[in-house]
Amino acid sequence: MEDLTDNGRETEQLFPKKRSMVEIQCLQHLVGKAESIKVAPVDVQKRALRVPKPPPRPSTVVLNMAIPNGSGPIPPPPPPPPPPKFSAKSSGVMQRAPQVAELYHSLMKRDSRRDSCGGGVVDVPGIANVRSSMIGEIENRSSYLLAIKADVETQGEFVNYLIKEVNNAIYQDVEDVVAFVKWLDDELCFLVDERAVLKHFEWFEKKADILRESAFSYCDLRKLEVEATSYEDDPHLPCAVALKKMVALSEKVMIEYRVYGLLRTRDAMIQNCKEFQIPVEWMLDSGLISKIKFASVKLARKYMRRVSTELQAMGTSEDKDPALEYILLQGVRFAFRVHQFAGGFDAETMDAFEELRNL
Repeated sequence: MEDLTDNGRETEQLFPKKRSMVEIQCLQHLVGKAESIKVAPVDVQKRALRVPKPPPRPSTVVLNMAIPNGSGPIPPPPPPPPPPKFSAKSSGVMQRAPQVAELYHSLMKRDSRRDSCGGGVVDVPGIANVRSSMIGEIENRSSYLLAIKADVETQGEFVNYLIKEVNNAIYQDVEDVVAFVKWLDDELCFLVDERAVLKHFEWFEKKADILRESAFSYCDLRKLEVEATSYEDDPHLPCAVALKKMVALSEKVMIEYRVYGLLRTRDAMIQNCKEFQIPVEWMLDSGLISKIKFASVKLARKYMRRVSTELQAMGTSEDKDPALEYILLQGVRFAFRVHQFAGGFDAETMDAFEELRNL
């Protein structure tokens, strides 16, 4: 009996393999047939040589920095520009305030903790919907590969011009890096497939990637800093709506744009940028990150003042009103988060905090 069952198991194990081999042979037959049908008539028209637009001129002239023909040692990096005028007078002195943490923790102990962690359900697309037509894919790929080959053959002079510009790209102002990356990406859009074509040339991939990373990170943070700095509290909005808008903006500052992530990877990014003489001053503590932290402190000041105004309008009572307690807790919680993120408050924001604490 054991021999029979063992033979049966072996037969069951072998049968799917035999059936799968038949299926594979059928698929191979279809693929071969599809290739014989499509490859012959495919004809991709070669495009004329692309004439690139000239790259943007740097706002700061870099002397004796050109690298002729991509050879020779890399010259030393330019001296850093003077520190921005932002830090001293316009922002005030940031100082840690232990009383912010003390009030926050005391209110959190009083408050009955409510976990509002609503786990979202992730929709997983059906595996069956992912399958596509095999013959159609072969047809598209044949045209695609021929188009790449045509670009490699006809656009060599254009690509070599871009290679020279990337190799010689040396800037002192990060805004010039942003303009150069925009120009470069606009030119590369002409190619059928950027990476597939460029791998046939001596493309400076690492430098181009670092230029892009630096430009995109700076633009994200710059946009965030402008948005946070220019925010104005609308007194005509209901308090709940106004506070919700400020919380959403604060979460952009601290979470969505991953300022903490940039701080964690900053050392490696600065090292890579210095290797290719890309400006790094905006990443330093005295640069754009400092401005973002100060903008978040200003946002906390507006938030606390809005909460104070709402509490004063609601009045005080002998009995602890749950609504008053909740609004006060929200104000202190917001102030605490920003205080930890920015590393302290300036004098004006501390005044707003003291006003809130004394209510």
